[in-house]
Amino acid sequence: MSDTTSAGPAVAVALGAAVVALVALILALTAQRRLAAVRRDFRVLHGDGATDIARLAAAQTSRLDRLGADVAQLRSQLAGTQEDVRQSLRNVAVVRYDAFGDMGGRLSFSAAVVDDHGDGLVLSAIHARSESRTYAKGVVGGRSSIPLTPEEQQALAAAQREDPA
Repeated sequence: MSDTTSAGPAVAVALGAAVVALVALILALTAQRRLAAVRRDFRVLHGDGATDIARLAAAQTSRLDRLGADVAQLRSQLAGTQEDVRQSLRNVAVVRYDAFGDMGGRLSFSAAVVDDHGDGLVLSAIHARSESRTYAKGVVGGRSSIPLTPEEQQALAAAQREDPA
């Protein structure tokens, strides 16, 4: 009787050890498969050994630094260009009218040409039957040092209202 009773626990211990060994074998195979995948991915990233991840990262950082400098330079150039555009005489308005009662066809006109700051000039051409006269008046900050006629004031106000894109 003692042989059979002592064999039962030994068999149970052996079976338990076999199960533990089988689980360990499965875990080892799984770990081996994952390690092989990591090595394959590393070889793809590492390449043929001529380049490594650190060099690639350094090269990308250098490229990003150059791009940042280029963007800063472009922003500076854009600001200068925008100021040039604001100073260009691009706001224009024309008012046509009859300067004299005996003339028809609204041949007289006043034209205002100013920049975004209101600097520029007002041109007026007055046409009569026997003569024509042309006047130019400077404008600074939307005002002229020479008095403007109502038609010139109207042209200047219209030119300053325009919102060029």
